[in-house]
Amino acid sequence: MTKEEIEARYQAEIKQADTDHHTPTAGAMTGHILANLHVNNIKLHQTSWFLDGFAAEALRPLYTELISASRKSFDALAEVLLDENELPPSTLTEYTQYSMLEEDGRNKYRSNAELVDITAHDYATQNMFIDRAIVLAAKEERPAMAAFLTELRGQNNRAIRRLQAVLGKTAWEGLVEEDDDDED
Repeated sequence: MTKEEIEARYQAEIKQADTDHHTPTAGAMTGHILANLHVNNIKLHQTSWFLDGFAAEALRPLYTELISASRKSFDALAEVLLDENELPPSTLTEYTQYSMLEEDGRNKYRSNAELVDITAHDYATQNMFIDRAIVLAAKEERPAMAAFLTELRGQNNRAIRRLQAVLGKTAWEGLVEEDDDDED
């Protein structure tokens, strides 16, 4: 492929990505999920490295497990996007632009409880995008994508429950706003 052909294809990709992100598609929303997984991997490492005290040794195996699952999900989700004829984000700039998880170098100085709470909230944030992508995938008749995302949602739910248990909380305590209208 010539330099000009590569540039033309890349510019078409950028234009399509911009269109997809303004009128969300399952592929675009899944690109956000992939970016969140990438940033989450970095944040999981940060937390694992800076846990302290007696709890650090107890929590590190959980974080090692979460890191492993995150890496596997990242690779598998990229494959799902490719299977669906979508282009996964492929540069650090794209991951930074598309992720909705916030990084903070100050986290290394926070308490273990604060770090675990941040991790639980990050999984809850990821679930918002997963839920949107599942609905879009179903609407666009992409059952394989919807099935994978549903499985990922379940994995995140389990991670949240385990992290919340470390904090002495129920699975969704403090993560989901209660709707007062639901109480009858």
